[in-house]
Amino acid sequence: MTEEATTGVYGNPPAELAEVPRGAVQFSPLLPGSAALERRDDASLAAMVMLAPPGTIERRHDVAQALRALQPGGRLTVLAPKDKGGSRLAKELKAFGCDFEETALRHHRICVATRPDDLAAARQAIAEGAPRMVEETGLWSQPGVFSWNRVDPGSALLLKHLPQLSGRGADLGCGVGYLARTVLAMPGVEALTMVDIDRRAVEAAAKNITDPRATIHWADVRKAGSFPENLDFIVMNPPFHDGGAEDRSLGQSFVRRAAESLRKGGRCWLTANRHLPYEDHLKALFSRATLIVEADGFKIYEARK
Repeated sequence: MTEEATTGVYGNPPAELAEVPRGAVQFSPLLPGSAALERRDDASLAAMVMLAPPGTIERRHDVAQALRALQPGGRLTVLAPKDKGGSRLAKELKAFGCDFEETALRHHRICVATRPDDLAAARQAIAEGAPRMVEETGLWSQPGVFSWNRVDPGSALLLKHLPQLSGRGADLGCGVGYLARTVLAMPGVEALTMVDIDRRAVEAAAKNITDPRATIHWADVRKAGSFPENLDFIVMNPPFHDGGAEDRSLGQSFVRRAAESLRKGGRCWLTANRHLPYEDHLKALFSRATLIVEADGFKIYEARK
């Protein structure tokens, strides 16, 4: 496939709503191994099919990156559920100077747009959604990353109750490194593997965490081999949303992987929203699971292998 003929795809658009050509290059930062759209050359894609993310800054940034990467006259097919950004697509494309057609189907808005000649508005949206240092956290981050511009209260509560850890451990769903920064300040920690499914978070974490004891991986925690086993400890604030919808199986899969990866006697420290029912899952997979605290809408557990 030649560079000029390349079509891109972002995310997993429903097949019944948008056709993705065979051989299209995947650019979603949430699919490990995908290409980076922001590093794609200008005017290097013939077309793009995008399932737009729900966050406004993130969505405008990603649509703008797609427009920048399209060849003159290139076509962007972008869609989203109407209650997760789809109802705003037409207005946003108009602001970018695009000619487009809009249809509605199965609770989605689907827009087919042509790359505008003037990319000034798109480049402004790219700058607005770019990585930056966040003053509140003192960490590099980017719109679209979990809790990108604030301290997540669940993680903050976990750090208040985390004991001194030692040995080899992992931070599952590490984000930009908020938990890891404190864990690596503990002198007994020998090594920390950090894993996240979001490439943007991983790249930010690589800027934030330069301790040689840390290794950072762009991977899906749910898949075997995504991080070492026989660990002494694991810390995590597991996700419970997938594509904007609550999915409790995500956190349960994190718990299962933690149980599989700890040595006998190893400990897992977990923070979770109060309404999430992890108790039975923890008790079934660990020899002991203790509720340490319940406060501020969150629960902290220590589970021992």
